[in-house]
Amino acid sequence: MSRRAMEQSRRITDSFPRRRRGPGRPPGRLKGKNKITKDKDKEKEKVQVKVRECPRPPSQPSPDPALLEMLRRFDLSWEYGPCTGITRLQRWERAQELGLSPPGPIRDALLEHRDNPDVTYSLWHEYEL
Repeated sequence: MSRRAMEQSRRITDSFPRRRRGPGRPPGRLKGKNKITKDKDKEKEKVQVKVRECPRPPSQPSPDPALLEMLRRFDLSWEYGPCTGITRLQRWERAQELGLSPPGPIRDALLEHRDNPDVTYSLWHEYEL
């Protein structure tokens, strides 16, 4: 290898073969839609989120907004583990068993409003994995 070739810095493009472009094709464009894009479009059409129906008694009074905010913060706190597919009380009890020290007022509120689905279920209770 010549001295001049050793002094030149290597480029990342030196490691990859060049692709030739056909006449009339703009750089970076493929002719028509490629197979990968078609497969992704088909997958997007097939994807559906499973949603469970929760039993909702008629005419439940809406709980205190401060209580709902406290429960929302509990839902968003990942230190107590995931909350998808279980009730808030189940999540609180699991965190307690694991020694994560979940807040006591949360449990008290969940037991007090046990019949209200707005309190019982987390933000993501309708989604299944």
